[in-house]
Amino acid sequence: MQTITLTRPDDWHLHVRTGAVLKTVLPYTARQFARAIIMPNLKPPVTTVAQACQYREEIRQAVPEGMDFAPLMTLYLTAATTEAELKLAAETDVVHAVKLYPAGATTNSDAGVGNIQQIYPLLAALERHDLPLLIHGEVTDADCDIFDRERVFIDRYLTAIVAEFPALRIVLEHVTTSEAVQFVESASANVAATLTPQHLLFNRNALLAGGIRPHHYCLPILKREQHRAALVAAATSGNPKFFLGTDSAPHLTPLKETACGCAGCFSAPAALELYAEAFARADALDKLEGFASFYGADFYRLPRNTGTVTLAQSPWTVAPVVGEDGVAITPLQAGELLNWKLL
Repeated sequence: MQTITLTRPDDWHLHVRTGAVLKTVLPYTARQFARAIIMPNLKPPVTTVAQACQYREEIRQAVPEGMDFAPLMTLYLTAATTEAELKLAAETDVVHAVKLYPAGATTNSDAGVGNIQQIYPLLAALERHDLPLLIHGEVTDADCDIFDRERVFIDRYLTAIVAEFPALRIVLEHVTTSEAVQFVESASANVAATLTPQHLLFNRNALLAGGIRPHHYCLPILKREQHRAALVAAATSGNPKFFLGTDSAPHLTPLKETACGCAGCFSAPAALELYAEAFARADALDKLEGFASFYGADFYRLPRNTGTVTLAQSPWTVAPVVGEDGVAITPLQAGELLNWKLL
């Protein structure tokens, strides 16, 4: 049986929600990842250091006994965010980044930014205080094709942001296109990107061919095969600008399997195994440790973890649903056979 042992990895883009959903989903992340960047798009959003501290404590209380897991908090950037709050965030050891959602781009993004240029003073404050900016890089124009939204955001906004704030550390989250890969590769060392398991494994046929598969629906949406191939090439290249961020985003199953389903793939129950599948298919398992365990920590200027995890080439079937007591969430690849298993 083939095995691969990795320095314990981190998840640099994670949604865990709150309440009963948080208690259901967090153990899946904590069993494999030492740390995770926690997304702030709750209702109401996490916009202050005080709220981030409160949310961090709720997450800590949900970590199962005997597991070691550290939530790394973020703030939700809005037009009402103050430079004083950003300064306070930079001075704490609680907040590790600030998240920019274009208004209406994804789940709970209604409080996001409508006018990017209006928040330039806030971006200057982030640059001054050396606090990373995490970007959901899509425009939300009604007349922009959903498959073009990432490319248009880069052309319309991100190129200017990088030029205007060259010292600002930026993570372009969950990149999905060859254009995004090329942009990150050509930018300075201050610009990086996260890659999700679904965008490495699937193209848009997995969402639409033969019927609509709501549990493959996420934003940014799955793209053409040429883009998936570009993402795999970036992930397996050994380029430290690209690192693991699952964007695992749980929604109750009835909210996915409905006439207007929520965006988000719940990959946490098999996250590391899914990445192993993608790297194995590319004959690049030797590149997985850097991508999963080293590059994100280095970008965030945090120490690399010291523990290890081991994956074995051992077939197993993803659970069809997880949760209890009224919480039912369908994982990505529910009921499907995977070739790699976390021991």
